[in-house]
Amino acid sequence: MVSYKRLNPEDVQFSNAVLSEEHVPVREEVREPEECERPLLSRRPSCSATTGLVVLGSLLLLLCGVWLLATIFWVHRPSNQPPHRPPPPAPAPTPDSRGNGTGAERVGAGRDPQACAATPEAWRFDCYPERGAVVTREMCEARNCCFISVPSSQQPPSGSNGVPWCFYPPEFPSYSLVSVNDTALGQTGRLVREVKTYYPGDILTLELETRHETEMRLRVRITDPSESRFEVPVTVPNATKKAESPAYTVELSKEPFGLIVKRTSTGAVLLNTTVAPLFYADQFLQFSTSLRSKFIYGLGEHRSSFLHSVQWNTLTMWARDVPPVELTNLYGAHPFYLAMEEGGNAHGFFLLNSNAMDVVLQPAPALTWRTIGGILDFYVFLGPDPASVIGQYLEVIGYPAMPVYWALGYHLCRWGYGSSNATWDVVKNMRNQGIPQDAQWNDIDYMEQFMDFTFDPTSFSTLPDLVKDLHTHDQRYVMILDPGISSTQAEYWPYDEGLRRGVFINDSDGNTLIGKVWPGLTAYPDFSDHVTHEWWYDNLKRFHEKVPFDGLWIDMNEPSNFLDGSTNGCPANSLENPPYTPGILGGLLRAKTLCASAKQKTSIHYNMHSLYGLMEAKASACALKRILGKRAFVISRSTFPSHGAYSGHWLGDNRSQWKDLYVSIAGILTFNLLGIPLVGADICGFSEEPQEELCVRWTQLGAFYPFTRNHNAIDMKPQDPTAFSPLAQTAMKQALLLRYSLFPLLYTLFHHAHTLGHTVARPLMFEFPKDIRTYGIDRQFLWGKSLLVTPVLDPGVDYVVGYFPEGVWYDYYTGDPVHSKGEELRLQAPLDKINLHLREGAVIPTQRPNLTLWVSSGQPLHLVSTLSEDGSASGDLFWDDGESIDTYETDQYAYIVFSVIQNVMTSQVLHSHLEATYLTVESASFYGVKEEPSGVLVNSQEAAFTYRANQQVLTVADLGLNLSQNFTISWM
Repeated sequence: MVSYKRLNPEDVQFSNAVLSEEHVPVREEVREPEECERPLLSRRPSCSATTGLVVLGSLLLLLCGVWLLATIFWVHRPSNQPPHRPPPPAPAPTPDSRGNGTGAERVGAGRDPQACAATPEAWRFDCYPERGAVVTREMCEARNCCFISVPSSQQPPSGSNGVPWCFYPPEFPSYSLVSVNDTALGQTGRLVREVKTYYPGDILTLELETRHETEMRLRVRITDPSESRFEVPVTVPNATKKAESPAYTVELSKEPFGLIVKRTSTGAVLLNTTVAPLFYADQFLQFSTSLRSKFIYGLGEHRSSFLHSVQWNTLTMWARDVPPVELTNLYGAHPFYLAMEEGGNAHGFFLLNSNAMDVVLQPAPALTWRTIGGILDFYVFLGPDPASVIGQYLEVIGYPAMPVYWALGYHLCRWGYGSSNATWDVVKNMRNQGIPQDAQWNDIDYMEQFMDFTFDPTSFSTLPDLVKDLHTHDQRYVMILDPGISSTQAEYWPYDEGLRRGVFINDSDGNTLIGKVWPGLTAYPDFSDHVTHEWWYDNLKRFHEKVPFDGLWIDMNEPSNFLDGSTNGCPANSLENPPYTPGILGGLLRAKTLCASAKQKTSIHYNMHSLYGLMEAKASACALKRILGKRAFVISRSTFPSHGAYSGHWLGDNRSQWKDLYVSIAGILTFNLLGIPLVGADICGFSEEPQEELCVRWTQLGAFYPFTRNHNAIDMKPQDPTAFSPLAQTAMKQALLLRYSLFPLLYTLFHHAHTLGHTVARPLMFEFPKDIRTYGIDRQFLWGKSLLVTPVLDPGVDYVVGYFPEGVWYDYYTGDPVHSKGEELRLQAPLDKINLHLREGAVIPTQRPNLTLWVSSGQPLHLVSTLSEDGSASGDLFWDDGESIDTYETDQYAYIVFSVIQNVMTSQVLHSHLEATYLTVESASFYGVKEEPSGVLVNSQEAAFTYRANQQVLTVADLGLNLSQNFTISWM
């Protein structure tokens, strides 16, 4: 990177192709006369006559007048001809500088008033995006942009963005496409910019490449042909052949350059970058596009509703350790969005860039990508339905890993158990109360002085015995690790060996960068270096020999730092203080993290920061597989695209509040879109005192998080189920047993996520994309395509209102049918109930639950079929040993499909395996059997049955059918 000082508006200079690039100081307000003008009078012969003086004076006045008129014309000429001189310095802001106080619009001088005024507010693209700047007309005009103030009555509430006062005029200079050539995959082109922008380091010549990689995937790259720039080190498919019949067309606008992508079948414009100029400077890259609709999802990680607002909404991406709050960059960065179109079609967009960035949504609707490094490398996914878009996205970044079976059980943790014996007591209480639990966790209080790979020899002296006891009871142990390694101990193998191997991140001078986290002064492993992966594995293996843990919780990996940068600060350069800083919390790239100029193996931290959690997750998962010889269980706080291949995620340090209960649904739905289906929030809330009613309702909802963990903070009251009243305990126990009974369904859904890129927790709009009323629903969700969850999210109520898309829905518990035309229904919801409904046409495998999934997974199956109006239904089951690596890839699994057609259920084993022989089908229920059968046959043999006429439910019990063999159940 080239170092530049921060620019002020008065320092900006415009130039065009015929002007010298030498800097002209803007403080020279008075134009110096040109050399040919200076001798105009001095070379005239002197004259003593009065007449001569009058003539000379008249000539002088005439010349001055002509010069003045020419200067005025030059100053006020249209903005499509860039000025040959920079504008004068901006005066100090005045109280009236943002408007005339009357609410009237003010158009910046020097711009074409008609062109500026003709731009609708919704289509004004911000020319002065710097946070905190009070933009005056003079500052705006210094950037050659339109200035129109907006009356204060039209401004949004404090703390959010609004209509930009300074915006690009239609004729703002951009790149031109000067040549195009066909290639084996698409096209290449040469882009040239004749006029420099107001950010330093413009790259005036660019290379464009379009790749028609598949029928449903387009890739576009815009790079610097003269110099290599940082590219995200994430493996993506390498297409070698152009798609023969793509579902898209690509149009290139030459002057100014723009890219237009259309859906061939409908003509819908999915991407149109001609709406605003392209910027491509060393540390400022920006482009904008129109959006097909206002229905935009993804763009994590932020605390918000599932459906993003397009009302001047800026989403900043730069991994940051901060309890989730609105309008703030959080733990992960995911520059991907899903967009809905007319008629239920959908498409997706992914910008493969890890630098700090702002993503701006505006009501046109339109979107602007604004990043401060790397290249422009992006994908368009054609779907055409939402689920297909996500599958296509995951084909690029990688499918999520298949979790180990116990990952889907109930996990219990808190910061502040205080000792291993206190932790053990909680486990014993859970067993005594008959409440399911698969994993016990410890936070940092298990460590000696908060140092990784240690445990407190006094308070946690019995930790190895606790872990042994957990294993005896088919339970698992998970421990926390932070990346910061203590650097102040006299003898501490992780640090000493790390120094010897050179695994730590260095500062810009090449010395180990020292920050501060829980153990005090710390060094940070560089997980972009394979040497660090080996060192990490060695540390984990050494500690596993003392405490045989089963999984890892990797926290603080944004990476977090209690200091800004390091103990020695950070250098004053353009990496630490770039020309433009996105709207990150703290206003500085180094705020509560490492110096942006820090050196890593792959690149500088400026480029690698938001990748840190991903690379630690990869190192951790690989190490666990080597140590255990089984699937790795890792839960990470910081995430980046492709993270799901190595780790799950929890939504961070939430609060024990009803609002946090509600927003957790948007969080799990968003991360399922982002390819990390193993996701959940801290049940009952992390901070603040838990309330019993809230904790009951949260446990009911949490039982349907893909990842289910109860966790709270130090000095807070206990909030595990045994800490509450008998009534609350019973309600929580019922919810968890319900989850355990649905394990076969949940496990199968994760198989489809792993192999096909499906979501596990699913928005209703994925199954009903033509029903626009589902587009904003984030108070309900589905498991897969058929199980509808409608939780209570408000205090003091015994009912809940849920939306039921058109069709037949069956009460999960009773089989009562709901015939919906697409409507909201009020449901009874006493404190001990969470409402569940099954969609028509499904076959759901369930299981008799027990206290651990190891025991539950061996219990007999019960099949629930929900018949559609024509009497049909279908479902499936994936089954393996639950923990071996790559069972699907190595054919070590069983796969069974179930179907019901014309009163006959068929079970067909499509792929057999020994594991399926251990299971039997004990019973089957059929919801929606309209008439009582006269008889039931199981494999052509008569069988006993029951029929509930009020609910129209047929049940056949005592089947004893082996899952590994085909069977039929029929009725007449």
